[in-house]
Amino acid sequence: MKYFQRENEVEIADIGDFEPEKIFECGQCFRWNADESGAYTGVAMGKASRVRKSGGSILISGTLEDFETVWRGYFDLDRDYGAIGRALSIDDYMADAVRYGAGIRILEQDKWEALCSFILSQCNNIPRIKSIVEKFCALYGTPVLFEGGTYYTFPTAAATAALREEDLSPIRCGFRASSLLEAARAVAEGTVDLEKLSRGTPEEAAAALKKLSRVGDKVASCVMLFGLHMLDAFPVDTWMKKALGEQYPQGLDPAVFSPWAGIAQQYMFHYRRCGTGRRKNTA
Repeated sequence: MKYFQRENEVEIADIGDFEPEKIFECGQCFRWNADESGAYTGVAMGKASRVRKSGGSILISGTLEDFETVWRGYFDLDRDYGAIGRALSIDDYMADAVRYGAGIRILEQDKWEALCSFILSQCNNIPRIKSIVEKFCALYGTPVLFEGGTYYTFPTAAATAALREEDLSPIRCGFRASSLLEAARAVAEGTVDLEKLSRGTPEEAAAALKKLSRVGDKVASCVMLFGLHMLDAFPVDTWMKKALGEQYPQGLDPAVFSPWAGIAQQYMFHYRRCGTGRRKNTA
């Protein structure tokens, strides 16, 4: 990977498998928004940035230090997604899904943000989740100035734990408020240690997360994949149930994709939700 400073951006000149739209619109994060040019601006790890594609290069706003300490890891840039995609192409359907989803990367997000975001995602659609999250950040996050605009960091677990349910009324998250506050207190007090869970086994992580109110298999798996960066986690939501029922009616053990089942899930999810993934597998 070759990268260098170019005015107020870092240019990555030879990165493969990086498509901003697919990364930011595949349901794994809720804080990045596109402008008319297709560039995405958002906040992650306490920093605001803009990500855009120009020719064969990716440009990320900020300094080389920002890139090396934040964005390189956040975008999982040292992982060879091309090789992983080839390994996941176990049949014609998966080969099609991988081709359609080429450019998706699993973000290494803040662990608390991922837990909070996926609690808010329950029984919700992506536009509304994004709206709730943005209101939450504007109310209780820290302002960040970027290119003439004001953005907000994600509120910490400690700051959230100090809130009451009525404090969350403006963000209109409904029944999710009590679950959100319970999770914040558990994380702030150390009852749920997300850092420790990320270093443990998937079974330990799932068991600990599902002790939280209204955190079931799907939310726990999303937090494990997108927050704890356990790339073998395999969330199953409505779209995945459709994909699995249509393509693998006899059943599919996600272990066939190990240790990249979570990446396989993202290809399948994106293909079924946005592409032509309804086609029956003829393999």
